[in-house]
Amino acid sequence: MIVDRLEEGFAVCEKEDGSFVNIPLEQIAGAVREGDLLVSFEQGGYRVDEAATKARREKMSKRQRSIFE
Repeated sequence: MIVDRLEEGFAVCEKEDGSFVNIPLEQIAGAVREGDLLVSFEQGGYRVDEAATKARREKMSKRQRSIFE
């Protein structure tokens, strides 16, 4: 899931099927920000997938640069 935005104590996340879900921030371990990729724990709750988030941001950055070249 990708964090679309943070609002009123929730992370509004887009699921792979394009639908949205509100996840209470207290269910997410650590700091979270817009654009982060979340994975769920087997026992419940979520965490940011740092490696996948970094890879996604690099991919998006390359895509933006190629548009303006």
